[in-house]
Amino acid sequence: MISNPLREGTEKIFMALARPLHRLGVSPDLLTRVGLLITLCAAGLLAFGHQRIAGVVIIPATLFDALDGALARLGGRDTPYGAFLDSTLDRWAEIALYLGLLYWYIERGAKLEIILIYLTIAGSLMVSYTRARAEGVGIECKVGLFTRAERIITLLFGLFLQLMPWALGVLALFTNLTAAQRLWHVRQQTRKRD
Repeated sequence: MISNPLREGTEKIFMALARPLHRLGVSPDLLTRVGLLITLCAAGLLAFGHQRIAGVVIIPATLFDALDGALARLGGRDTPYGAFLDSTLDRWAEIALYLGLLYWYIERGAKLEIILIYLTIAGSLMVSYTRARAEGVGIECKVGLFTRAERIITLLFGLFLQLMPWALGVLALFTNLTAAQRLWHVRQQTRKRD
């Protein structure tokens, strides 16, 4: 939904930030791994209920995630393995954040939030899976209401405003709707192709 305009609007900024890193010889894969480590720290903070601090920590992790792609393109190092590593570590990072929240809510016996986290993780993984599977059969599938940018923004709003149950409800609903939207998109594309 907002991902494409957001990506286009920030591309020049991230390219400018990536130039000094490129001159220093920093590897895009290193940024990807550092982003994951920062996200794991945020997950630990979430597990102990430090939601606003975790939100602050998630922001640089997200910046690292955006910078690794810009750095790869800038240095001509955007390889299939780099893209694969980035996507895979992004999934683990997202799972880690929800695991931190899950631990916090399990400790409090918050059944509704636990169910919403489960549905959010499932929906989030299905959004990624439907895209990967579509691309595996030769169909581009970047459509959808809640891609990664929307999920991170919603999570940050929930953390900063202390409205996590509402944010989790939005995430649980719209991640699964996005996966269904991609399923429909692929169905339409295969009909056209066939």
